[in-house]
Amino acid sequence: MNWLRKVMYGRYGSDGLGFALIIISIALSVITMFIPVPFIGLVSLVPLLFCIYRMFSRNISRRQQENYKFQRFWYKVKGFFTGFKTRAAQRKLYRFYACPNCGQKVRVPRGKGNISIKCPKCSTKFSKKT
Repeated sequence: MNWLRKVMYGRYGSDGLGFALIIISIALSVITMFIPVPFIGLVSLVPLLFCIYRMFSRNISRRQQENYKFQRFWYKVKGFFTGFKTRAAQRKLYRFYACPNCGQKVRVPRGKGNISIKCPKCSTKFSKKT
């Protein structure tokens, strides 16, 4: 195990983007089992090779920037689905509206008739029926 430490000394290693690249490579490999197209098998190696390149890279600052950009993108995707799941679970008790000025999502209770809603982000007031 000591030889692995010596090899990886000064190298970047693994991170969230590397894990995502491995998942993409596995998914593409599974797809090739059901759709026997030869070039997709080669395409599934590209993310895996890029992941290995990133792990053994000595340009740590560049790899950190790549991972940071990926994490920002992944946070937005994950937030969208988490917010969708939350709104779906609460749709019987609450209505969700977007602020016309800034787009902030606002939750208001159902069955209150026409109400005036004040956006918590930009303080814009707008009226909606619940």
